[in-house]
Amino acid sequence: MPLPLYQVDAFSQEPFRGNPAAVCVLDAFLEDATLAAIAREMNLSETAFVVPLASGFHLRWFTPVAEVDLCGHATLATAHVLWQHQGVSGDLDFHTRSGLLQARRLGEWIALDFPQQPVTPLENQQVEALIVGALGITPVFMGQAGSDLLVELGETVAVRELTPDLAEIARLPCRGLIVTAQADDPEYDIVSRFFAPQLGIPEDPVTGSAHCSLYPYWRAKLGKDELMAYQASARGGVIQIHPHGGDRLLLLGQAVTIFAGELLL
Repeated sequence: MPLPLYQVDAFSQEPFRGNPAAVCVLDAFLEDATLAAIAREMNLSETAFVVPLASGFHLRWFTPVAEVDLCGHATLATAHVLWQHQGVSGDLDFHTRSGLLQARRLGEWIALDFPQQPVTPLENQQVEALIVGALGITPVFMGQAGSDLLVELGETVAVRELTPDLAEIARLPCRGLIVTAQADDPEYDIVSRFFAPQLGIPEDPVTGSAHCSLYPYWRAKLGKDELMAYQASARGGVIQIHPHGGDRLLLLGQAVTIFAGELLL
């Protein structure tokens, strides 16, 4: 039975920028081994699998090597696919490993209701030494951001020009490493990059879930409730971040479909 399959560039309004995600629309989930094999075949940082429920949708995300608990760009891509190609209307409720996530349209933007993830100072000298060795530079701050590690560098240019040792990053006890700095471009407040060789993703082009930690960290430092963020990968991507009550936030992004086809199984 052919299965609808899409590739979407998320956190971009232009093709071939932002972060590409595959979205596979199913009536029911296939075996986990099959989902993992499809993700390996697509060979993108994430492939999303979405199944309709009586109320909302069940959403899962796979990298080429593992299922993950939270993914922003593939959630954005899934919302775009359901609205643009599957005839779904109105706000969307996604039931996921990270609880209920919601998506709605705000003009030309898609707004995702995600949980904030506080950042705490790192208190492990061995891990700190690994980070310094992997980056070849001493950060001004190193912290724990849920399952990620977050480091701040002193200048935007240091983030943009960073060429880390990915083998050393893979030794870190984390999902991935967020590297960030205050932006030197007045169009943006912050810049970042995200490295996750542990998950088969040497560098993720644009990482929505990382901004769940970047937001509370920089909100406290900059004293601003709304932030404009740029992820400075080779593809690049833009994320607006707004508070959304309590420990929630809104990640705002745009998306464009690159291809639509069928998976033949």
